[in-house]
Amino acid sequence: MAELTGSEIIARCLQKEGIKDLFFIMGGPMLLAEATCIKEGIRMIDVRHEQAAAFMCQAYSRLKQEPSVCMAASGPGVTNLITGMANALIDCCPVVALGGSSPISQFGRQVFQEIDQVELMRGCCKHVDRIVNLKRIPQQINFALQKAISGKPGPVYVDCPGDMLYQKIDENLVDWSFAGRPLLDSRPMGDPRQVDALIGALAEAKNPLIVSGSGVIWSRAWAEMQAFVEAAGIPFYTTPQGRGVVPDDHQYAYPSMRSGAFRDADLIIVLGTRMNYIIGHASPPRFGPAAKIARIDIDPAEIGTAARYVDIPIVGDCKAVLGQLLQGIKGRVTPDKYAAWRKTLAEGEAAKRASSGANKYAEDGDIHPVRMLEAVRDFANRDAILCVDGQETLNYGRLTMPTFAPGHRLNSGPFGTMGVGLPFGVGAKVACPDKQVIVVHGDGSLGLNVMELDTAIRHKIPLLCVVSLNGGWTGDPKREKPGRELGYTRYDKICEALGGYGEYITKAEDITPALERAQKKVDEGMVAVVNVRTDYRARFAGVAFSDYST
Repeated sequence: MAELTGSEIIARCLQKEGIKDLFFIMGGPMLLAEATCIKEGIRMIDVRHEQAAAFMCQAYSRLKQEPSVCMAASGPGVTNLITGMANALIDCCPVVALGGSSPISQFGRQVFQEIDQVELMRGCCKHVDRIVNLKRIPQQINFALQKAISGKPGPVYVDCPGDMLYQKIDENLVDWSFAGRPLLDSRPMGDPRQVDALIGALAEAKNPLIVSGSGVIWSRAWAEMQAFVEAAGIPFYTTPQGRGVVPDDHQYAYPSMRSGAFRDADLIIVLGTRMNYIIGHASPPRFGPAAKIARIDIDPAEIGTAARYVDIPIVGDCKAVLGQLLQGIKGRVTPDKYAAWRKTLAEGEAAKRASSGANKYAEDGDIHPVRMLEAVRDFANRDAILCVDGQETLNYGRLTMPTFAPGHRLNSGPFGTMGVGLPFGVGAKVACPDKQVIVVHGDGSLGLNVMELDTAIRHKIPLLCVVSLNGGWTGDPKREKPGRELGYTRYDKICEALGGYGEYITKAEDITPALERAQKKVDEGMVAVVNVRTDYRARFAGVAFSDYST
């Protein structure tokens, strides 16, 4: 029978696992693996920086709720992945990275690009592995994918030493039994006693609310969450990247009343999200000290190490537990029970929207970022995928642009990594080619991975990128922050030089027509950049400028 190299075994395994798209930069010792992936029918998207490959995987995985794969050459190729893998770890995203490395038989002899990549990756991955036996490669590839998506998702790194990649073996000696083994779709239910305790707490509560996160997306529980919200009549709030699981304009969403709702709630259901800084650790003063905390999470360690005591811990899959709750509340909890609570929030929401000065911004200079973002909001399709990156851009965007579909809001997440926006947009468009993808970027953050415009253009991945060009990092009315100034980079010209379409906008009334022209070019298969000169004085201070918040 034929002999196969380790590289060829890896490529065949990825094909058997159903991997259709792979992000990479070419280089030894991975060249044969990459070439064989092409022969196996995998779409290979070569990027301009390995960090961006990991970011693209992250967006791809969030939208498809499945593992994604990137690949890098040895040494600096792998170390360039680290920021992307760290971001995926903090974001709980199943990115699988395959990295070439120096020959294992030569470790310790200071060979080319020798460094212990496994140890470097260990701190920013859920699991790390190294190929040392060609017979077990199918098992290791399948295990990597299984570990990435099982339980609380997270990134996995597989080290691929050059001598293992070049070595040959009779294909009959390879254990193919694991290749393509279906990924485990485990949906553990919650302890019935704890579920009943939560239903009892709902029966006693007057002001309950739900705080949900990405766990709802990973378990594909958005239909169950909306059904539960409506059956019980409970107001809900989501974390920034958990938005869209129930549409932001749902009748039980009161975004401008978030602070008051958190403070006055007597029962807080933390659903599929960590009790981290994003929600103030669910602790006082942001949340009432007397509020009862119920938490639903697939990871028992998350519940056990919460900063605040959890009164009703439920370990289980969001989809399964919500199903239990929907059955359990029948005849015990109805929307009428919390009508007064919702009325209070609704009246507060209406008052804030109508208050003097609401939704106003300075118009005596360059365009305020909020004006730009509102134009994007009004232009975007209801099911558009929004990839938002920057500082003022990100913060104003949270307040300004709603999301109506699960997983369709992507940003830097709890790790706060800048430069994710454009790579996220590329990964999102590859995952969902029929969806409108709009990247909204600050000019500073775009500079970190701007050459991924080239990636999108070369691979015919059409998307729209809208840039808030305020001339530097962050808003700074006095322009005195060290290292703040970047000048007004003509990103539109960069896009044109690379073969895309660009426009430069200096007047607010020109934004929407420019978006329309740019989207027409995108619909024709091009990449478009609308570069909007915005006011450097605009500095986010936590004031609601629009109807939507995080």
